[in-house]
Amino acid sequence: MRNILMISFFLAFCNVFSQESKIHKEKWHWNNKSQDSTTGYAQAVKFDNVVYISGVVTNNITPEGITSVYNNLKAVLANYGATFDNVVKENLYTTDIEAMKKYNNVRKKFYNNDFPAATWVQVQRLYMPDSKLEVELVAHLPK
Repeated sequence: MRNILMISFFLAFCNVFSQESKIHKEKWHWNNKSQDSTTGYAQAVKFDNVVYISGVVTNNITPEGITSVYNNLKAVLANYGATFDNVVKENLYTTDIEAMKKYNNVRKKFYNNDFPAATWVQVQRLYMPDSKLEVELVAHLPK
């Protein structure tokens, strides 16, 4: 009887402190879809209070092209009730880092002097062959 009680207690203890076998991810994609099954990605995934935003691209590293990227990122953030104030990490991939440096003032306006940790990388090519800039973000939402 004692062994049965100990085993029952052990199993209950393991069940209480075990991790969930499946996490709940909230997905969002353009046009009211949850993900793009053809390519195999979601534009944004929210887990707990963190939003991971896939790269948004442009074919032009100009003030207009950069503005379009950040306006699209702004729309994704707004879907979660967030703004650029919630962004903690930015990854920027470009085929022309010098052009991006030249027009960095366009990007900076979106952050209102509250800049995230950022990584900028020059690459030979992006997934979409004509794209010249891709920006992805990580944002934390209040609990």
